[in-house]
Amino acid sequence: MSFPQNTPSVDDMLSMPVTDLALMPSSLLVAIQAEIDVAADRMKTVTERFALALEVRYAARTSECRNHEEKKTGTIRFEDNGVVVIADLPKRITWDQAQLAQIAENIASAGEDPTEFIETTLKVSERKYTALPESWRKGFEPARTVRIGKPKFRLVLGEEVR
Repeated sequence: MSFPQNTPSVDDMLSMPVTDLALMPSSLLVAIQAEIDVAADRMKTVTERFALALEVRYAARTSECRNHEEKKTGTIRFEDNGVVVIADLPKRITWDQAQLAQIAENIASAGEDPTEFIETTLKVSERKYTALPESWRKGFEPARTVRIGKPKFRLVLGEEVR
C-alpha cells in the first residue's frame, strides 16, 4: 500500500504530541492507521521468525537439558557462550467438564466436599441475559458488574456511515 508523502513514520509518532496527531486530517489518519497495521503485521512476522530461529538453534540443547533434569515442562536454564538461555515450555491443562461433573458428584455422594478439589465458575452470556424477560433480568442484576473497556476506533476511507 502506498502512503502519502506527508504521513509521519511510526518513529515520528513516538515523539509527536498526541494532540498534533489528533488534529491531522482524517484522510491522513487513515494512511497512518494503514501504516501502523503494516508495521504491526511485519513485527508479528519478525517476532514469529525470530522465535522459530531460537527454537531451531536451541531445540537439541533444550531437549538434552530437559532429559538431564527429568523435566518435561517448565523453565530450564543453560549457557551458550556467556549468554544464559532461559527456555520455557508451559503446561496447557484442560479438563473434561462432563467427567469433572461426574467426579464432583462421586465426591459429594461419598460425603466429601468437592469444592476442596474442584473450582466452579458460573457466568451468563450477555446475549442470553439481554434475551431474558425484564422481571428475570432484575433478579440477575445484583450479581452483574459491567466494566467498560478501552475505546477503539477504526477508520475506513470511502465507506458510507451506517
